[in-house]
Amino acid sequence: MLDKLKTIEQRYQEVEARLADPATYDDHALAARLNQEQKELSPLMEAYRAYEKAQADMAQAQELFSDPELAEMAWEEYAQAKAALPELEERLKVLLLPKDPNDGKNVIVEIRAGVGGEEAALFAGSLYRMYSMYAEGRRWGVEVDSASETELGGLKEICFTIQGDGAYSRLKFESGVHRVQRVPETESGGRVHTSTVTVAVLPELEDVDVRLDPGDIEMQVFRSSGAGGQHINKTSSAVRLIHKPSGMVVECQQERSQFQNREKAMRILASRLYEQERERVEGEHSAQRKSQVGTGMRNERVRTYNFPQGRLTDHRVGLTLYKLDAVMDGDLDEIIDALVTADQARRLEQETAGG
Repeated sequence: MLDKLKTIEQRYQEVEARLADPATYDDHALAARLNQEQKELSPLMEAYRAYEKAQADMAQAQELFSDPELAEMAWEEYAQAKAALPELEERLKVLLLPKDPNDGKNVIVEIRAGVGGEEAALFAGSLYRMYSMYAEGRRWGVEVDSASETELGGLKEICFTIQGDGAYSRLKFESGVHRVQRVPETESGGRVHTSTVTVAVLPELEDVDVRLDPGDIEMQVFRSSGAGGQHINKTSSAVRLIHKPSGMVVECQQERSQFQNREKAMRILASRLYEQERERVEGEHSAQRKSQVGTGMRNERVRTYNFPQGRLTDHRVGLTLYKLDAVMDGDLDEIIDALVTADQARRLEQETAGG
């Protein structure tokens, strides 16, 4: 591990030196790449320097053990530095794990009402609000790409893009079946119903990530339709793309121009095809691996929201929280942090077993 860190440190120093050279900024693309690389390596370098400092502090303290006047203080400093090393080593191991190449990307989120009729559609709307508030708290942008509302203001389905640094790294574990247990607004008898909503989180891909053959795509133009309200802006330039080899259909109706809607729809189509291939590969390997966090497959039940008890349970990590109102207002970090930590632990275990 230390040899690898030394090599990375050398690279980090090279990047710093090039960024300090004014000539670098003559090439804007190069400067952008170097700045991004520096940003990605900085947490690792900070941890590595803290690790080296702890080791240096131990060595300096040892030199004072024989001094009667300073020995007691030296032992305290030695013990403090030594105690910090295991945590720093674990942090370094986590930071050295291979990065998901999509972690820095924006995300496309698709929410679809499942079992439960109108109540499922109303909860789909609640989940859209929850993710929107989480994004707002992190100062990320949210753009609705397409939506289909019900007469009571629920959502049969909605597709939206969240734009922000590291959005995929934070939201990728949200994919799956979300189950809600509550008394529906449409239920006069006060009985608790169980409904489901499916969430899919896709990395927003650029043209260079997935190549699409224009001959495989049929485009149709239509007028936006729906119940109106905040999610639908009626336009005359909505776009529907049909990917003929897979039969996949993508619609985008939120932008004013046909060109903008087509551009967005192409990105969504590319992301869906990428995810479809990823799920195929995951399926082939699922028998060989068991993940605590889960595969993120769309048919996997990941979470239950129990409103009568104010309880949320994430079934992948066994986390139960009694602050459902706060979660529905976008307070998701405790859940996401637990999922990220569990995924890191799983990958560390795999690295150890494999290496």
